[in-house]
Amino acid sequence: MAEEYKPKILSGGELKSDDEILAAHEKKARRVSGPGLPGSDGESPLVIMELLQRLRVKDVMRNHDIISVVRTDSMRFAQNLMKRNNISGVPVLEGKRLFGIVSVNDIIKALEGGWITDTCQQHMATNLVVLEEGMPLAFAIKFFENYTFGRFPVLNKDRDLVGIVSQRDVMRVLMKELTRELAKLEGRETPQPAEPARSEGALPYYSMRQFVVVRNDLTSAGKAANEIKKMMKEAGVDTKLVRRVAVAAYELEINICIHSLGGTITFILDHEKATIVAKDKGPGIKDVEWACQDGTSTANDWIRSMGFGAGMGLANSKRVADFFDIQSKIPTGTTVMCEFYLDKH
Repeated sequence: MAEEYKPKILSGGELKSDDEILAAHEKKARRVSGPGLPGSDGESPLVIMELLQRLRVKDVMRNHDIISVVRTDSMRFAQNLMKRNNISGVPVLEGKRLFGIVSVNDIIKALEGGWITDTCQQHMATNLVVLEEGMPLAFAIKFFENYTFGRFPVLNKDRDLVGIVSQRDVMRVLMKELTRELAKLEGRETPQPAEPARSEGALPYYSMRQFVVVRNDLTSAGKAANEIKKMMKEAGVDTKLVRRVAVAAYELEINICIHSLGGTITFILDHEKATIVAKDKGPGIKDVEWACQDGTSTANDWIRSMGFGAGMGLANSKRVADFFDIQSKIPTGTTVMCEFYLDKH
């Protein structure tokens, strides 16, 4: 009978807030583009936040030539494998199923303890912190912020190992994409063939889409925001406004996912404005004014161990919107409305 796979999420150290992480990456961005970045009135953080939402773990992971061992291999074999390939850890696999991890620390202990000839199964780590390939890149960033591991296994929905992601992988792709986005802001991007000019009435008179947000379904987090962003781009909306709307949609989507019993995100676009209505099924917010302040959160321990629930969702949504309204009733639920006026852009 096959052994049941049960990865365990380990508790992290001191959690970093969304703003702290964004500030760190904006500092890296300024080293690439210099202090005179156009749109310094807030465009740069929006670009970074948008990248963290748009990119997925599968976009940065290494999914080929995964170096691994099996449970019956010796610790000595794992040591030599890591030495030859200049890596600090190997997954223990059989087929595509992940059983554990052998790290360089496990090898050091084996050498000191005299069990270097034992099998990997006897000494591998089985309390695993894993990522899923469909998770937003923001998840990987926060995992690296909150844990001391240099790399994480990446699983698919069938719980098969499909890749490995390291900090170097994340920064390589993130800086490449960030440099490209900053080049757009500075007008340095290589010109592309122009799209046919849109007429004055190109924006739809009225279009609406609604997205269901499932409680604690973190793998699907950000899908609604990506679809909303795509709708606005196809309608020819100004790029800066698209970013602001996408940020608000993502923050509200995450809020419903981690703080409520589930709900919906409704997006409405017409000639005058873009509107996001986020409505959940409860339990409601006791003190709305408190909840809208930076850093206030009701996230549970599991969500906090994942690096989320830092309390910036409502504050960030309010910050980027032209109009913000929130109504909440216990235990019915909370409704948040954000409006973005097109005539300002």
